[in-house]
Amino acid sequence: FIQVMATVEELKLRVRELENELIKCKQKQCSSEDAHIHAANRPKIDKMSAEVVDSNPYRSLLTPYFKNLMMDFKIRTFTVAVVGVGGVGSVTAEMLTRCGIGKLLLFDYDKVELANMNRLFFQPHQAGLSKVEAAEHTLRNINPDVVFETHNYNITTMENFNHFMDRISNGGLEEGKPVDLVLSCVDNFEARMAINTACNELGQIWMESGVSENAVSGHIQLINPGETACFACAPPLVVAANIDEKTLKREGVCAASLPTTMGVVAGLLVQNVLKYLLRFGKVSYYLGYNAMQDFFPSMAMKANPQCHDRHCRRQQEEYKKQSDLRRKLFWVGIELVSEVTDEELQPTSGAVPDLPEGITVAYTIPAEETSGGEMVEETEQSLEDLMAQMKKL
Repeated sequence: FIQVMATVEELKLRVRELENELIKCKQKQCSSEDAHIHAANRPKIDKMSAEVVDSNPYRSLLTPYFKNLMMDFKIRTFTVAVVGVGGVGSVTAEMLTRCGIGKLLLFDYDKVELANMNRLFFQPHQAGLSKVEAAEHTLRNINPDVVFETHNYNITTMENFNHFMDRISNGGLEEGKPVDLVLSCVDNFEARMAINTACNELGQIWMESGVSENAVSGHIQLINPGETACFACAPPLVVAANIDEKTLKREGVCAASLPTTMGVVAGLLVQNVLKYLLRFGKVSYYLGYNAMQDFFPSMAMKANPQCHDRHCRRQQEEYKKQSDLRRKLFWVGIELVSEVTDEELQPTSGAVPDLPEGITVAYTIPAEETSGGEMVEETEQSLEDLMAQMKKL
């Protein structure tokens, strides 16, 4: 049954590719360009090589610093869903494709327009195509090693929202497993809230991004349900003032867009994605970009206990339980493995002599509190019992 389904999906994919070719030929703009593209295509690489040679398309990723990260090509094991394939989303998808991500899920319902040509990625001959189909065709030519899955629909409708949640839960590189990360590259509040609702309910970590209407500022934000503020925890002015977002957009007036700002935001987003997936450097929880002053504000926002999203509040409770249990495990573990008695340490915890600022006495017994300053409650449970509790969460 699974094999039959795979065959059906392959046929659907081939039909989409043929439809793309037909539309481009009808526009009479594909003959010379397609000939060049197809001549430049490379075969799919089944087994990756760490050899630094000109014929290896991943050669530039094998620099001394990244070689340990890319040597076993961990990047190929991850699946990322990109919602919104516009100015930021299309460039984000291209960067991930060139890095060799394992699988990309693309969601959008818009079509490519000539008005989009002031941005990066899309080309004039693709006008009229759906953005996801045009993106898939371009990205597949760039890197055939990546698995692509496209969905040309609006995620905010009830039917499509349920399907969207299903693909987040089961659309991983191995069918039936969840994606590793969801990226929001949409340009409207309704879609952001849909993504927020889905990820809160599923406990799915995601990253949100955006560019301001004046095109000279933007931001990226990592959202971990239960730990950090979700999109509904700190609502923007539109929500706080109870304003209908549609009334803010004037008929016939398009928000400004600069390929530079969108390229910067996409670069910051993908850099954060790579740091998160490959576990290097410091992952940003919130990073802003103000082009006028070249200012990059950074911060971390805690979840709001009064958030109106019930799934967010539920995730906060789960996160608190796990945090409390981790603290107990830490202190019980320290007590069990301690090889020094209080009596042995006592002589070093007497009067502290006058010392220069910044210097402390070694081996002084610390106060029994967590790094956050909260006292840890005593427990009579054994380490095995606590570990069993952790597994149930």
